[in-house]
Amino acid sequence: MVDENKLGEYMPGLEGVPATRSNISYIDGKQGILEYRGISIDELCKHSSFLETAFLLIFGNLPTEDELKEFDHDVLHRRRIKYRIRDMIKSFPDNGHPMDALQTCVSAMGLFYPIATPKDLKSPDYIRDVTLRLLAKIPTMVATFHMMRQGNDPVLPRDDLSYAANFLYMLNGEEPDLFMAKIFDICLLLHGEHTVNASTFCALVTASTLSDPFSVLAAAIGTLSGPLHGGANEQVMVMLEEIGSAENVEAYLEGKLTRKEKIMGFGHRVYKVKDPRAIILQGLARELFDKYGHDPYYEVALRLEEVALEKLAHRNIYPNVDFYSGLVYKKLGIPVDLFTPIFAIARVTGWLAHWKEQLVDNRLFRPTQVYTGKRDIRYMPIADRTIHNL
Repeated sequence: MVDENKLGEYMPGLEGVPATRSNISYIDGKQGILEYRGISIDELCKHSSFLETAFLLIFGNLPTEDELKEFDHDVLHRRRIKYRIRDMIKSFPDNGHPMDALQTCVSAMGLFYPIATPKDLKSPDYIRDVTLRLLAKIPTMVATFHMMRQGNDPVLPRDDLSYAANFLYMLNGEEPDLFMAKIFDICLLLHGEHTVNASTFCALVTASTLSDPFSVLAAAIGTLSGPLHGGANEQVMVMLEEIGSAENVEAYLEGKLTRKEKIMGFGHRVYKVKDPRAIILQGLARELFDKYGHDPYYEVALRLEEVALEKLAHRNIYPNVDFYSGLVYKKLGIPVDLFTPIFAIARVTGWLAHWKEQLVDNRLFRPTQVYTGKRDIRYMPIADRTIHNL
């Protein structure tokens, strides 16, 4: 409920200001609880899969066995992308960031799958079709750009591989083992949805204009790419490499705190305890290291968490989802600059769920402002003006 005493009060970053009503996901930041449609993230990671969870988030319930088979089949048979989009990707600069490439490709999809009339936005058939296309094609576009920037032809998707395994396969043409595919599938599930974060809010605002879903997702992808949002997972790996060894952690952290600089992978606007997704990802990292060998940066991460908790726990600053996800992706052989596009591949489910929900009782977002500028200023002729430092 909105505090009426605070109506009209400026809240930086809209912190604590409800922007919508939703039944998609739930967070209890004090207890470290995250639920999708009422089901805990721990339960889903143990028993579900990414595509089953995507169905749950977007359509509101767990699918029956037949519904899941049909959904999986329909996603599988939409993985290939138009050759004109492939040709467009070929023209991208090799040193371009994959998130910029992905945003451009998703926006371009609107040209190939235009909406006939605004009324079609609420059509169940249209919603299902566009959902299947976006879920299926976004991984292919990410992998296609990755291969082409190396001067290679893209690896075509394989119809006999699962959603997670197929993406890993398209990155290098090598079929991953079942264990790696399962770990990656859980990672996607963990990143699928997280209430009204920055990119989801951007998606809601764009959706409220009744723009097409490709524009909605392109806007959300652009928002996710920022280092204070999805891009933080890349910066965590850069930080761990910069620290180098566990012995350097304390001095590094002291320097950061003295300069009042942000420590990537720590702190969250909502969680006042360790992010429940970080706990699961840390467990996945240990499983990977036990099976495929140790990663020296894991020791750096453990020591950093230990020292950071001594100095920051009293301020409710703990590891978030980005802190361990990069270590998992690195062990899976994924390049660092693909970490955030993978976040986007997963978060498509949450964005689509909120887009669909926004359409039910849509109202155009039009917030107000607190004006702090001058008023009643007379226009000054150009000959009378003085030079200002810009």
